[in-house]
Amino acid sequence: MSHSHGHNHSHHHHGDLKGRNLFISILLNIIITVAQVIGGIISGSLSLLSDALHNFSDVLSLIISYVANRLAKQKASNQKTFGYKRAEILAAFVNAATLMVVAVLLIVEAAERFQNPQEIESNLVIWLSFVAILGNGFSVLLLKKDAEANMNMKSAYIHLLTDMMASVAVLIGGLLMKYYQLYWVDSVLTFAIALYLVWMGWDLLKNSTKVLMLFTPDSIPIQRIVDEINSFESVKNTHHVHVWQLNEDEIHLEAHIDFHEDITLSKFDKILKNIEELVFDKYDINHVNIQPEFGKDDAKEVIVQD
Repeated sequence: MSHSHGHNHSHHHHGDLKGRNLFISILLNIIITVAQVIGGIISGSLSLLSDALHNFSDVLSLIISYVANRLAKQKASNQKTFGYKRAEILAAFVNAATLMVVAVLLIVEAAERFQNPQEIESNLVIWLSFVAILGNGFSVLLLKKDAEANMNMKSAYIHLLTDMMASVAVLIGGLLMKYYQLYWVDSVLTFAIALYLVWMGWDLLKNSTKVLMLFTPDSIPIQRIVDEINSFESVKNTHHVHVWQLNEDEIHLEAHIDFHEDITLSKFDKILKNIEELVFDKYDINHVNIQPEFGKDDAKEVIVQD
C-alpha cells in the first residue's frame, strides 16, 4: 500500500482568525440576547422576547461552530487517526438541522401573529431591534469571508444573517405600526425570512450529509479518472475505487491497480507519483492510496461494494 500526501497547509494562521471572529460574535450575541430579554420584559413585547430566543439559538450555534473550529485543530492520535477533522462538518450538519427547526417555528409564529397582530407599543422595541441589527450585522461581516469556503462558518453565518433579517423585520414592523398602524407587515416579513432560511439551510444540510455519508464529491468524475489512470502504459485496469471528502480541505482516493507485468516497487513509485500529480492538478485530490496488484484474483469492477 502506498500512501501519499499532497498537503497544502496554507490556512493555519487563518484558522485562529476564524476562532477569534466566532468568539467576538458569541459575545455580541450574548449581549444582544440579554438586552432583548430585559427590553421584552419591560415593554411587554412578545416579538422582542421571540427575537431574543432566536438570538439565543444563534449563541448556541456559534458555540457549536467555535468548539468544532477548536477541535479541528487538534492533533491526530492512535485512537483518532484523523484527529477531529470532521468536527466542522458535523457542526455544519447540526446547525443546518437547527436552521430548519427555527424556520418552522418562524412560520408558525408568523401565522399566529398574522391572525392576531400584536401592537408594539414602545419605542424600546424599535431601539433594541436597531441594536440587534448593528450587532448581528457586525458579526455577519466578520464571518462573511470564511463562510464562502467553510461549511461550519457558513452555518454560523446563515444563523446570524437570518437573525439580522428578523431584527430588520421587527424594526420595519415597529416603525410601520407606530406611524401607520400597519400590523400585518411584521408577520409577512417573518414568513419571508423563514422561507429564505429553508432555502439556505436545506442546501447546507444536503452538502454536509453528503460529506458525512462519504459520497463522492460532485466535482469528481470517477469514470474519467479511472480512464485516465488506465491509459498509463503499464496499467492493466483500475478497480475497487473509493473517493470521499474527509473535510473541506481533503479529498481522498483509494483504488486497486492491476498491472500488465510484475513490476518493481521503484517502477511502481514512479507511476504512483504520476497518478498523484494527475489527480491533484486536475481534481484537487490530495490523498492517494493505491494498492498495486499483478494477476490477483479479485473483483475488477470500478465500484465494488465491500
